[in-house]
Amino acid sequence: MARKEKISEERKKLIQEFIKSNDLKTAGDIQEAIKELFKDTIQEMLNAELTEHLGYEKNEYTEDNENYRNGYSQKTVHSTEGDITLNVPRDRQGTFDPIVVEKGQKDISSIEEKIIKMYARGFSNQNIYEEMQELYGVKVSPDMVTAITDKIIPEIREWQKRQLEEQYAIVFVDATYFNVKQDGIVVKKAVYIALGVTMTGEKEILGFYIGDSESAKYWTNILNEIKNRGVKDILILCADGLKGLKEAIGTVYPMTEFQRCIVHMIRNTLQYVSYKDRKELAKDLKQIYQAPTEEIGYNNLIELEEKWSKRKVSLDNWINNWENIQPFFKYGPETRKIMYTTNAIESLNNSYKRLNKGRRVFPTIQSLEKSIYLSTKIITEKWTSRYQNWGVTLAELHTFFPDRVVIN
Repeated sequence: MARKEKISEERKKLIQEFIKSNDLKTAGDIQEAIKELFKDTIQEMLNAELTEHLGYEKNEYTEDNENYRNGYSQKTVHSTEGDITLNVPRDRQGTFDPIVVEKGQKDISSIEEKIIKMYARGFSNQNIYEEMQELYGVKVSPDMVTAITDKIIPEIREWQKRQLEEQYAIVFVDATYFNVKQDGIVVKKAVYIALGVTMTGEKEILGFYIGDSESAKYWTNILNEIKNRGVKDILILCADGLKGLKEAIGTVYPMTEFQRCIVHMIRNTLQYVSYKDRKELAKDLKQIYQAPTEEIGYNNLIELEEKWSKRKVSLDNWINNWENIQPFFKYGPETRKIMYTTNAIESLNNSYKRLNKGRRVFPTIQSLEKSIYLSTKIITEKWTSRYQNWGVTLAELHTFFPDRVVIN
């Protein structure tokens, strides 16, 4: 994982003020202060709900008002911060029915869950503030949102350390990028995603890693971490030309077959072509990767290279990387469809982007980490079935890796 980001000066001042105003000296003091902050927020929500119900502020009462405030009733409820005592406001007519803490409700931990769910769905702290203000007429400060969502950090750490399967048929590695504020400026951070296909054909996200730069050392550390979590064997690893990744695979998993991602090969070729030529070139490239054999695919590549060189379009990327493309051709259409990755890593990255479209800039690396983890939970909940015709793919893998793939 990336190094922990330094605390900004602005946030440091807020923390120092919070520590000073609450006379914090121990971890217990911090927990108690957060508990009081949460209690005060709920109390304000209740008071604001009664004001909304009555239609006037506390100091605006006149004899024309048909209903008015009538003191408080104490109520002890359970929250994730522990038991807290609230003063539930009453009205004279007894018609006030609070929403944030309903009558008879003794557990309000769901309030925090709602905030976490909003955070998971890509709501920024500002969005959450607006939603809570619209619903309850109170302000939920950014620090309050941060304090609540920080509670999932131990859960993230457990997820990152969880044991994995001993063997994966295919592992895809790819990067998606997000804007993060760091040292007062906005920078792009790469989130590297490792997506595995189990030997029974199900998808599983092995982990995500927020990094600054790629290198053999960086990828060796990540692959060793995966190995230490129980992964003894990866049959095929499919990725773009991430710097140092192939060398790291050779070090940590020397028997793993490296396959260049076909989707990225196509994209890298098309991005340097004029718009009017893209459709034709995309169609021509199919003659390479849809060829029935490697020999035919390579011959088609040489013919296309001659054709497109006359239009100043280079296919050198395909020629220079042919060694890492050719494993693709020994598999049948069912396995190729999985390795092509359109329905796997590309779809996954699009889901991350869609869920976090409300956040143009993440205020910290930790906020990005929380968002990616919560997005991962939402995405993987929908993964309830394995790849279609997985038996065909498994049989092919057994043919090419007979000593490593056992079919019962």
